[in-house]
Amino acid sequence: MINEIDLMHLRRCIALAEEALGAGDEPFGSILVAGDGDVLMEDRNRVAGGDHTQHPEFAIARWAAAHLTPEQRREATVYTSGEHCPMCAAAHGWVGLGRIVYASSSAQLADWLGEWGVPEPKVRTLRIQDVIRDTVVEGPVPRLAAQVKELHRRLRAFSQG
Repeated sequence: MINEIDLMHLRRCIALAEEALGAGDEPFGSILVAGDGDVLMEDRNRVAGGDHTQHPEFAIARWAAAHLTPEQRREATVYTSGEHCPMCAAAHGWVGLGRIVYASSSAQLADWLGEWGVPEPKVRTLRIQDVIRDTVVEGPVPRLAAQVKELHRRLRAFSQG
């Protein structure tokens, strides 16, 4: 169940997504929170340079593998503005991170892009649960998903303008 602490972390993810957009990148932001509540890492999307593996969730998985014990990884929560793509979901699963909480889903993003006439992406849209097992996944959060949609709308408007 998503609580006020979860909402606080998701709002930070949206702020990171807005930071990414301001830097000319796609609006995605994520944070890693330890089991004791400490924020361990935060990042934003960095694909504008052409490397489309530079997702914040992927960076978090790699950082966690290098800096946390398996138990610490299991106890951690990854918060993100948008549901993990298949690449990031797989990295999350392989590293053994714990709970995932997201503001907007991949299905919502696909619907928004279709609404705006954007071609389907090269990589298929899959739910996290279709990629990894035994991970608690919570989202989307409708009141926050609307904010994420607006960031993606602004990206499309900027791209076309």
